[in-house]
Amino acid sequence: MSTTFGAIGSGRRTRFFLRLAAALPDRLRVSGIVTRSAERGAEVTAEWGVPTFRTVDELLRHERPDYVAASVPWAAMPDAIRETAGHRMPVLAETPPAPDLAGLRSLWRDVGGTGLVQVAEQYLLMPGHAARLAVVREGVIGEPTSVQVSSTHLYHAVSLIRGLLGVGFDAAEVRASAFEAPLANPLSFDGWTGDDTPQRLTTTIATIDFGGRMGLYDFTDNQWWNPLRMRRIVARGSLGELVDDRVVRLADPKTPVESLLIRRDTGVDLNLEARDLRHISFDGRVVYRNPFAGSSLSDDDIAVADILERTGAWARQEAPAPYPLAEACQDHLISVAIGESVKSGGPIATGKEDWAG
Repeated sequence: MSTTFGAIGSGRRTRFFLRLAAALPDRLRVSGIVTRSAERGAEVTAEWGVPTFRTVDELLRHERPDYVAASVPWAAMPDAIRETAGHRMPVLAETPPAPDLAGLRSLWRDVGGTGLVQVAEQYLLMPGHAARLAVVREGVIGEPTSVQVSSTHLYHAVSLIRGLLGVGFDAAEVRASAFEAPLANPLSFDGWTGDDTPQRLTTTIATIDFGGRMGLYDFTDNQWWNPLRMRRIVARGSLGELVDDRVVRLADPKTPVESLLIRRDTGVDLNLEARDLRHISFDGRVVYRNPFAGSSLSDDDIAVADILERTGAWARQEAPAPYPLAEACQDHLISVAIGESVKSGGPIATGKEDWAG
């Protein structure tokens, strides 16, 4: 069944959603967008053919979609969530749902009990991470005991760590530090700079102790884009270890064996199918299958389209919640603690918050 959603905001993230809806017209549809001005609304309508409105109330009077996606700046996000939930409309909020700990607590008091809020945290739905998560949850490496993420920043990385460890809302102690080092930074969101002069960029490293299980966070400024910094995902368990796409574990008490997560990407070399990810396999069986096979989407596009579609199914009561507000609050709680530990130079403990109930 096709998913219909509205959106608040007309910035980069909403354009991302509009692009995916245009690429998957039989799966995703945008009912309308709330913009701050009529002039901006006219620009969006001219470019995408989608109606625009000045208020959420106008959007919902035009048509009640499955849910509304809120894609506004950090400071405006809590009120956008409150307003949408106030209309008894399911909402998919951008990350993070509030800028700081006080904002998270206030937002949870206001809307946590409604059950109307999901958050667009897509990293565990990215094909490679989803395949790794499937292998870890199958118990291939035994009980997961530590996870190292050097790939993305703060709450996204914490989501990966918590998901792979399966720690839920456990209390944590965070110890973090940061240092600068020279590094060329030739590519950013705005494109190639043509400059390979090393800049002073900051690397932040943090350990997150969940009381017997540990996360290691390692992120360098602009690591998402910088081609000179590779990504690394390590999940260690009681019976083995996963490092990126390699897995080692015991076949029996005397036999360690190694296997690979293998992507089937079409359109490569003399394969004449369209350029596309079909599936990811492990030991000859599929552990991840692209839900949008044939659409030639990038891995990040696949993950975002997946959470858009999953949110629609949840809003129609056809599927479980994809990423509830409580999970996103916990991610940002720990990411805020990372920043506080860097500033203080000491450990920061997180306790049990109301959303953990």
